[in-house]
Amino acid sequence: MKAAFKGFTRFRLAHRTVLSQSAKSISTAGGNGYEEGRKWNSAQNIAISSAAATWLAYEVYERNKNRVFLKEAKNDEVAIEPGKFVDGLPSYTLDEVAKHASVETRIWVTFKQGVYDITKFVTEHPGGEQILLAAGSSVEPFWMLYGVHKSNFVYEILESMRIGNLSEEDAKEAIKDMSDPYHNDPKRHKILKPASVKPFNAEPPSSILVDNFITPNDLFYVRNHLPVPEIDPETYELEIEFEGKTKTVILSLDDIKKFPKHTVTMSIMCAGNRRTEMTKIKAVKGLGWGNAAIGNAQWTGAKLRDVLTAAGYDVDSDEYKHIHFEGLDTDPTSKPYGASIPSWKGVDKRGEVILAYEMNGVPIPRDHGYPIRAIVPGVVGARNVKWLGRIFLSSEESDSHWQQNDYKGFSPSTDWDTVDFTKSPAIQELPVISSICKPIANQTVTVVDGHITVQGYAWSGGGMKIVRVDVTADGGDTWHVATFDGQDSNDPPQHWAWTLWTAKIPIPDGTENVELWAKAVDSNYNTQPESFKNIWNLRGVLSNAYHRVPINLQREK
Repeated sequence: MKAAFKGFTRFRLAHRTVLSQSAKSISTAGGNGYEEGRKWNSAQNIAISSAAATWLAYEVYERNKNRVFLKEAKNDEVAIEPGKFVDGLPSYTLDEVAKHASVETRIWVTFKQGVYDITKFVTEHPGGEQILLAAGSSVEPFWMLYGVHKSNFVYEILESMRIGNLSEEDAKEAIKDMSDPYHNDPKRHKILKPASVKPFNAEPPSSILVDNFITPNDLFYVRNHLPVPEIDPETYELEIEFEGKTKTVILSLDDIKKFPKHTVTMSIMCAGNRRTEMTKIKAVKGLGWGNAAIGNAQWTGAKLRDVLTAAGYDVDSDEYKHIHFEGLDTDPTSKPYGASIPSWKGVDKRGEVILAYEMNGVPIPRDHGYPIRAIVPGVVGARNVKWLGRIFLSSEESDSHWQQNDYKGFSPSTDWDTVDFTKSPAIQELPVISSICKPIANQTVTVVDGHITVQGYAWSGGGMKIVRVDVTADGGDTWHVATFDGQDSNDPPQHWAWTLWTAKIPIPDGTENVELWAKAVDSNYNTQPESFKNIWNLRGVLSNAYHRVPINLQREK
C-alpha cells in the first residue's frame, strides 16, 4: 500500500451490564436495570470497537474521490515491523502522549515504540465515542483482544500515521501490566482447524462428522466472538428482567438445576457454514468456514418457559415481543455478546428452548457456554447465546451489534456502499442445507463393483425434517436418492437434529473424474438453490447452494 493511502476500520461490539447482585435462591432486587443501565447505549445500534487500535484487516475503508468504499484486506504473513524505533523521528514520553487524548489536543496512541497521530482517523471514523478509549495511551491491549489485525495491510495503515518514537523504557512501561486476554482460554483438540485463533473459531475435518449421529464435545465446532470467560459455578448468577418492571429475578446455578430436567437433541450451525464456497463467486466479509461449522448434540437443562413462569411472567400473554440473551463474554469495556429471539419461540411448549447446563450428558464445556447456554432449537447458532448472564423481556428486538448489524442476508447486488442493515430481518431459522463429507474435494476414490460411496449430512431450520437427499455425478442428468443412516424420530415442527445419509453412485467404465452434487429436501418441500451466484451476499451467510465436490477415480486392482 502507498504511504498516501488513508484508511480506517470499524469493529462493532454489543452493550453490557455488569452483574452486581448476589443471591443463592430466587430473589428480587429494585431498580429498572434496562432503563437505567442502558440508556447510554440506545443510540448505538452500530457499536464500534472499544479502541482506535482495531484497524482490523476485516472491514477496511479507503477514501478516494470523496467516496468511502469497502476494500477487502488479506490476513497475509507479517513482513514489516510496526512500532519499531525509526531513526530521524522525534521522541516523546508517555506523559507527553497522555496529553493528546482529544481532537482539540490531537489524538495520539502508541504501539510498541511507535507514536501515532490518529486524529484524522478518528474524525472520519463512523464509530462515535468508543474509539477514544485508547486516546493518549497504548493500543496493544486491544490488538491482543482482536488478533485478526495482524496483517501487513493493517500495519501499513498504522505506520502511515507515524509521528515519532517512544524510548524502549517507556514502551515497556506502557504495557507492564498487560496480559493476553486469551491466556485462560481452554485447551482444544488438535484436530480442530482454526478459522481464527483470537478469538478462537474452529471446525473439525468434515469427514468425521458422519461417523456418529451425536458429535463428541471435543470435536464440536467452536464459534467465539470474544475471550472465553472463567465463571465460578458457586457464584454464578442469571439475571431476569422485564421491560417496564422494577424487579430483577436472580437465579443461581443450583436454582436452575431444581427445575424439571429436559433434554433436546438438536443441531447447531453457524450462519457462515460453507462460506468459503461463496467466496469463490466474490469475496465476502467473515471467517473462512468450510462445511463443518455444524454439530449435533444432546442438550439438557431447564425449559425457559418454566423459568419465566417461576419468575412471575405469564407465558400465555402477549406482553412482550422479544426475549434478549446476554452472555458473560465481554470486551475491554465490559460489553457482552448479545442476541434476541421472538418471545413466542421462547415460551411456546413446542419451541423447547432451554437453559442448558449439560452437553451430551456432562457439564457443558467452557468453549460451548459453561455453566449455562441458551439453547434455541431450529435457530441459527448466533442466537444460542453462551455463558448466559442475563435474560430481558422487551417490546423491542435486542440492539446489540450481532442482532442489528450482522447475521443478516442481502441481495447479491447489495454491496458495502448500498447496504442498509435496518432493511433486513435478523436471521433466526436457517434454510435447508446438505453437505458431502466423504469423499472430500480432490480425493482419489476407488470404484468398487462399479460404484462409489458418498456420505454427508442434511439439516433444515425451524424444526423441519429432511425427507430426501439427492446426489448426482453427471451434472444433474440422473439423481440418486440417499439412504438415511441417522435421523431423529421427532416429527416436524420439532425435528431439531440433522440427518446423516449415504448414497451409492454408479460410475461408468472409463470415467477418471467426476463432480458430485448433493441437495436436500425438507418436510415443507423446500430444497437448495443450484448455485451460489444467485444467493451471494456480502456477509457470506446462508450458504446453502448445492454442495459440489470434485473427485478423482481409480479402479480396484
